[in-house]
Amino acid sequence: MRGSALPYELAGRLVVGIASSALFDLAESDKVFREQGEEAYRAYQQEHLDDTLIPGVAFSFIRRLLSLNDLAEASDPLVEVIVLSRNDPDTGLRVMRSVQAHGLPISRAIFMQGRSPYRFMPALSMCLFLSANRDDVREAVAMGLPAGHVLGPAVEDDAGNRDLRVAFDFDGVLATDASERVYQAGGIEEFRAHEVANTQIPHDPGPLRDFLAAVNRIQQHEENERRKDPDYRIRVHVSIVTARNAPAHERAVMSLRGWGLRVNDAFFLGGIDKGTIMTVLKPHIFFDDQAIHLASTARTTPSVHIPFGQLNATPPSTASDGREA
Repeated sequence: MRGSALPYELAGRLVVGIASSALFDLAESDKVFREQGEEAYRAYQQEHLDDTLIPGVAFSFIRRLLSLNDLAEASDPLVEVIVLSRNDPDTGLRVMRSVQAHGLPISRAIFMQGRSPYRFMPALSMCLFLSANRDDVREAVAMGLPAGHVLGPAVEDDAGNRDLRVAFDFDGVLATDASERVYQAGGIEEFRAHEVANTQIPHDPGPLRDFLAAVNRIQQHEENERRKDPDYRIRVHVSIVTARNAPAHERAVMSLRGWGLRVNDAFFLGGIDKGTIMTVLKPHIFFDDQAIHLASTARTTPSVHIPFGQLNATPPSTASDGREA
């Protein structure tokens, strides 16, 4: 790389930061750190350097997202994934060797001993950061950065299947929680009246609006491919799954239109358990700002908590999330 004449530009690509704790299952490593301390943890990682880590919650999502780079020239990929880790470079070697062993085209990483590198997200043009460290995610969101805490199972992934299904909640995820605040203050009828009165006024963008915009750009590449090849099968499918129902549904649709964005499907559930929908929809990742919904979806679906807005102002009182990030 010393002879490279031009810098590698990230602007215009879909750039995701992934903590090693979201990409791989690090429960065993983290247990060593919690029970025996940092030196034992370092020794453990060196001893197991060539033991490939098993996939974590976000592994399938990341693998399928990266597979979309076949829609562009190899020298100009649509998607860039960068590892952001609390490991130091030495103990981070196992993570990168595992990346290679799984055949993931990830070559860039930031290792910062004991600190999370999420502060570098703007410099790296990232529209999403995923981690299993809840505190890091909360700090990133408090800084106005698009971050999420991964929850749920690491589902088995068919390596031969490259479809990608992404599902979003709407309020507090794609949009701000302004309407949710109306609901919390005045109840369901006041919320509905507010949304009907403001149907034609798009919501202010929420933390993941730009991530959806980047996904839409890839979907446009797929549409271009289908125009050239009628046999091309669309791989990316986007849904919103929201507790809104009629008449409040209309403003959500009009907001997407006002932002110049789109989704393939919309589920306006009006209080129906989202977990039951996920068992049929089977997204590779689902984003929601409310823990009550994620408690249901995370039983079967890789889920991500976006701790944004008033409902997430007070974090739950639990123990530290451990060493990894």
